[in-house]
Amino acid sequence: MKNQDSAKIGLIEFYESGLQPKKQRAVKDYSPLNSVFKLFGGLRSNTSELLALVKEKSAILYWTSMFILLIGAGCITGIIIDDRTLMGVNVWIKPLKFSISIAVYLITVGYLITKYPYSNRKKIIINHITAWSLLLEFAIITYQASRGVQSHYNAATPFDAILFLLMGVFVGVNVITMVLFIFDTIRLKLNTSKAMQWGILLGWTIVLFGSWVGGQMIGQVAHNVGVADGGPGLPLVNWSTRGGDLRIAHFFALHAIQIIPLFALWVSKKRRSGRAQIIAVTVFALLFALWIGYIFYQAKQGIPMINL
Repeated sequence: MKNQDSAKIGLIEFYESGLQPKKQRAVKDYSPLNSVFKLFGGLRSNTSELLALVKEKSAILYWTSMFILLIGAGCITGIIIDDRTLMGVNVWIKPLKFSISIAVYLITVGYLITKYPYSNRKKIIINHITAWSLLLEFAIITYQASRGVQSHYNAATPFDAILFLLMGVFVGVNVITMVLFIFDTIRLKLNTSKAMQWGILLGWTIVLFGSWVGGQMIGQVAHNVGVADGGPGLPLVNWSTRGGDLRIAHFFALHAIQIIPLFALWVSKKRRSGRAQIIAVTVFALLFALWIGYIFYQAKQGIPMINL
């Protein structure tokens, strides 16, 4: 007790002398877990802002993507309660995959179109064409899944053949909008940095190649090479582990419009010259394109990306 009282008296005398104790330096938290939380917190914030922007500027694309994701959630229920399979996988796996992919694409278009100096009328036309064509394509995929039959490459009956033809028409409509975006990205000044505009152009160009790969699959009426469609594959995506699978190159190419502009956005935030940013985006896009070209060549040779 005496020691405690002495300490208190000493502290009082210290303050009364007009002196102040030294402030302890804040201890920074360098833990990797804290960095991860900050990263995901930033991503969550940025995603919320992006969705709010798309909802305001491109409402048709926003609500179409939300509706498709809702159907995708229903597909998860279907996977649980429906044990029917098609080509070795549950019948609801395919519409689930397409629901995620199409929704991401719709949100991407809804965001990117705000960067183009289009009139409101032109934006509305492009948004509606994109939304309705992809919604109808997804509806066919989901309907055929509910019947337990293939949606792609299915000409078993005249009705199935008509549905497959309609899907091709809807895809063709979207390819035309991609060509329009490429043309306008070249000739117009977008409301973004030069590095970002260059990344958007490269992204659309690689997406167009991905559409061509899709045409290759239609031409051979199958997506596998060297083995029949179906059979052993990677979980969820079901990419073949026994032969070549053109869907892999198709997948990565179609998502170039998210991957490359995101890299360009990251680079544009760095304190580097505009020229250095464009070079960095070019190198990244070239490496990404070479990767896609490699897995496409590999698939055409009947070689699986991952041999299990």
